[in-house]
Amino acid sequence: MQSHSEELGQLMQRCWAEDMVERPEFSHIKILLRKHNSGSGSNILDNLLSRMEQYANNLEELVEDRTQAYLEEKRKAEALLYQILPHSVAEQLKRGETVQAEAFDSVTIYFSDIVGFTAISAESTPMQVVTLLNDLYTCFDAIIDNFDVYKVETIGDAYMVVSGLPVRNGKQHAREVARMSLALLMAVRSFKIRHRPEQQLRLRSGIHSGPVCAGVVGLKMPRYCLFGDTVNTASRMESNGEALKIHVSEATSSVLDEYNCFQLELRGEVEMKGKGKLRTYWLLGESSPTP
Repeated sequence: MQSHSEELGQLMQRCWAEDMVERPEFSHIKILLRKHNSGSGSNILDNLLSRMEQYANNLEELVEDRTQAYLEEKRKAEALLYQILPHSVAEQLKRGETVQAEAFDSVTIYFSDIVGFTAISAESTPMQVVTLLNDLYTCFDAIIDNFDVYKVETIGDAYMVVSGLPVRNGKQHAREVARMSLALLMAVRSFKIRHRPEQQLRLRSGIHSGPVCAGVVGLKMPRYCLFGDTVNTASRMESNGEALKIHVSEATSSVLDEYNCFQLELRGEVEMKGKGKLRTYWLLGESSPTP
């Protein structure tokens, strides 16, 4: 009798082992329990073991389903995180690390908006405006994927893109943004507004290069934001530009000149709010692209 108790005690200890590999299967437990209870209440024991096995199987299926549901939601959350933040920054947040603000010596920032967007909005339904912006930004997003740039944000009809951060790329940021802006302008020329197909969108663009500070702001809705006078100057380049033209600052022009392939036309000195007079250029195209 004592030996039976010791064997049952050992069996119980194996059943609650932390390592699942060490736990015996139900078929093995059945054999051992039948051996110790042969001839006494075997039907009751079999029924109890059968119910326990069924319960365990159901529990295992439920855990598997819940685990798959959790993994799917985790995948969706990570995909959303990668959409709203740069890949390297999203990776840091996934690892539970604090993303420190970082200074960048030289980046190129692009701003654009639609000339006459207020008038278009006034003559369109809210749903038509949403459809217009969705179509336009879907087109833009597909184009910028071909360049080493990061879309910072869109506010209404304003579109902001940067190159040179969070991964530095030397002086290539000016070339990447210049090529991207030419591609966006070309796309806008053939873009059709669904509810006003006869009307052409008039995109106004501005580019400027310089230093910025970048970091993640916010907890519930984190955003990767840029700070510094370079951002303000790039915005002024856009607002002081003209429809269907790409307005380039002298700082960006100096970098592009090193590639000897971009067609730039001197616009002259332009009075800008808070900046005084700045020498600016129009970016007309690219003659022979460099690798």
